[in-house]
Amino acid sequence: MTTALSTQDRLDIQDLFARYAWALDTGDSDAFVRCFAREGALVWDAFETPLRWSGADELRHFIEGLRALPESAGRQHHVSNVLVEPSTQGARARAFVLVTLRQPDGALRAHVAGYYEDELQNESGEWRIRQRTIRDWAGPVLERFAGQPRDAARRPMPPPLAALLPPRRG
Repeated sequence: MTTALSTQDRLDIQDLFARYAWALDTGDSDAFVRCFAREGALVWDAFETPLRWSGADELRHFIEGLRALPESAGRQHHVSNVLVEPSTQGARARAFVLVTLRQPDGALRAHVAGYYEDELQNESGEWRIRQRTIRDWAGPVLERFAGQPRDAARRPMPPPLAALLPPRRG
């Protein structure tokens, strides 16, 4: 078990989060896949059925599908309030994420607000994402506030995202 994270570990994890956002928002497939551990996974847990991409081939399919959607151009992931703690596998992190989308007139609008829950591991001296779970800013994270439902509201998957679904295994 990792009992403590050095200042360098924390800086390297911050850099990992920045590399992920830059790769995602500029459509750099190779850099995006490199952010993940060899058997890394991305879970998008905001829809009626959570989506999961595991391993380099499925992660590449995800970003290349996103890159093929014209509405993805101009998207920026703003990651903040990062909390990192040691774990038995390396580190765990939580972070806010706000996604803005550039409009045809040049203005930006908030598109999605949510958070990441990450399991991180150090592979050959590099911090990588073992699993990133993307969640909407709703449900259990807000349960301490009056009138908030305990369960996360599940929304239908927007039709354009069907192109991102991992290929069927089999």
